[in-house]
This record gives sequence, structure tokens and C-alpha cells, in this order.
Amino acid sequence: MKLAAMTSVFPDWDLEKIIDAMQRHGYVGLEPRVGWGHGAGIEPELGPAERDAVRKKLEDAGLAVCCIATGAKLASPDPAAVEASQAEARQGIDLAADVGAPVVRTFGGPRGDGPLNAILHRTAEAYRPLADAAAERGVTVTIETHDDWCVSAQVRALVERIDHPNVRALWDLRHPQRFFERPTESFANLGPITAHVQWSNGAYPDEQSPLQDTRYEDGVLDLATPLRLLRDAGYDGYVSLEIIHKKGTDYDAEGILASYARGFR
Repeated sequence: MKLAAMTSVFPDWDLEKIIDAMQRHGYVGLEPRVGWGHGAGIEPELGPAERDAVRKKLEDAGLAVCCIATGAKLASPDPAAVEASQAEARQGIDLAADVGAPVVRTFGGPRGDGPLNAILHRTAEAYRPLADAAAERGVTVTIETHDDWCVSAQVRALVERIDHPNVRALWDLRHPQRFFERPTESFANLGPITAHVQWSNGAYPDEQSPLQDTRYEDGVLDLATPLRLLRDAGYDGYVSLEIIHKKGTDYDAEGILASYARGFR
């Protein structure tokens, strides 16, 4: 497994500063969160020469773009919203192929009311043209355990319904545990179909509060068990740190990077 970080950890940093920090802390993969205007500048609007330059700069530093993180949500019952998300995901597919990223992140997103079987069918139909586009560009579209799709069995059911080799799961280790799903259960559902992993730890300030981001050592989630299970099963992809900091705010990206690097080791 290889350690990576999303640009949301250091949204104000330019690519040179990111490369320096990644090398110092032992990260080898960079996951650009596109559409948020992060300082890394890796966005779908980049032209061909700029995409080549990004890829070369990272490769020369012994690093790689590991995933293009889009905000596309494909489960919406609104056809216009699905069409917009398909367009966003297609941009992510093209950018991933050009900068050498093996996977693209998408969400199921809010799925509306109705029988789960009907929701699975509708969402699978929305993913199928993206699966074909991804196959043409040699990348994999992933569906994250997130939002209305935190339950691992439902993500697996959706991947199986799509039934395409270029659609796989993105196992965010945090979200299934928020719904009291044990890592062993998540692994049983997602282990064989996981193409990318995101992680972060958190804690509950009190009984009435939602889970809050923490450094690795200060959280209450079990992150070691799923990583061991994946390692033992032969997973050789990236484990990408996703903690969301807003641009222009006060955050300690260096401390966060160091903490999760120690935890990963």
C-alpha cells in the first residue's frame, strides 16, 4: 500500500510546497480535489501542455497523481442533476488519464425516496456511460462509501449492478464506522472490489456532537484493522488522507501529514 494525501489537507499550498512536504513525510500519491480552486492548480481547465507539466513535475520528484477526486453525484432522481454530474465525472476521467491517475472518485449522493432496487437500477444506468468512457481512457471510476451510500453492502450491490470492470469501490474507512459498521464487515463486502482508499480519524467531543476530525493518534476509529485486512489481501493501491480544510483558514497541514504518516507506518 502507498500513502497519499488529498489537496483538501493543504488547500492553499502550491505544487512545489506540496511536493516538498510529501517527500519529507513519506507520501507518494497526490489526490487533487477538483472544483474547489486549491493552490495545487490541478483542474479540468488545464490544457494539454499544463497537464503534461504536472505529470512530469510529480514523476521527477518520485510522486504520482493517485486519484482525481470529483464531486459528481450519480444517484439523484433529478435527470438534470445526473447529467451535470456525468459531465463533471467525464472531465475527471479525461484529467485522470492525462496526468496518470488510475482512478476517479465519484459519489452516489442523495438518492431520494423509493425502493432500493429501483434506486440501484437508476443509478447503475447513470454510471454505465461513464464506465465505458473510463475504459476508453484506461482509468477506473470509483464509488465512495459516503453520504447516502455509507453502508458497504449497498455500495457493493451498486458496483455489482453496474457490472463493469472499470467501476469499483472507494472505501472511505471513516464513514461506514460512523454507522457502527465493523471494519471486518466492510472488508467482507468491499475488499475484492476496492480500487482506492481514503482515511481520516475523528472523535466525538460529547454525546450530542457529530464526529470531528482529529490527528491519527487522537481519534476513536479503528483504522488499523481495515488496513491490515487490505494489506493481507494483497491490496497495493493508495491510502489517501482526506481532511477538509477551507482555503484561507488557520490549519496545521504539516502536523496532520506527520501524524498520519506515523499512523500509517
